[in-house]
Amino acid sequence: MNGREIKRFIGRALYVAIGKRMPMSGARVSFGARRFRQFCAHLILDDCGKWVNIDKGVTFATDIKLGEGSGIGAGCSIPTGVSIGDNVMMGIDILMFTNEHRHDDIPVPMGKQGRTEVEPIVIGDDVWIGSRSLIMKGVTIGHGAIIAAGSVVTKDVPPYEIWGGNPARFLKSRLDGNAARDEVEPCESNVDKKA
Repeated sequence: MNGREIKRFIGRALYVAIGKRMPMSGARVSFGARRFRQFCAHLILDDCGKWVNIDKGVTFATDIKLGEGSGIGAGCSIPTGVSIGDNVMMGIDILMFTNEHRHDDIPVPMGKQGRTEVEPIVIGDDVWIGSRSLIMKGVTIGHGAIIAAGSVVTKDVPPYEIWGGNPARFLKSRLDGNAARDEVEPCESNVDKKA
């Protein structure tokens, strides 16, 4: 084991044994939970910004990127292959999926087929994801976007747009306040449309 692996092991052990169970970060009496979990995150993650907040009961992979000033709400599950930008807000119980069970070999039970390749999730800067949303594999959420609570995001969300529903669809733009549209091209910024 090299020095980095030892730090990661110590950070993970402290987080799982103590940090994950400490009170919510915003609780009146939190016993320094936010700072303790932040300390653990800096030991565990290779790419972790300053002033992050990982709340109570969060499960996260060791290879995620967590940008400066970003927060992961209580009970969230962040798998391998996720990149979270700066100043991202996440509500509680958000689930992300970067791969799934294979199901293409009919004679073999699905539980024995293994998993598909990881398709990364990328979340831009200054994004707000509402509580109990699901973010599916391969999705990119653009800078400044908002995902309404309880949404199931199955395709890319352009920058500065508000999406919601199951499956999530365009509701309006933060730039011009347009009402809902029937269709939106993935990753097409409203800034680019006006140029």
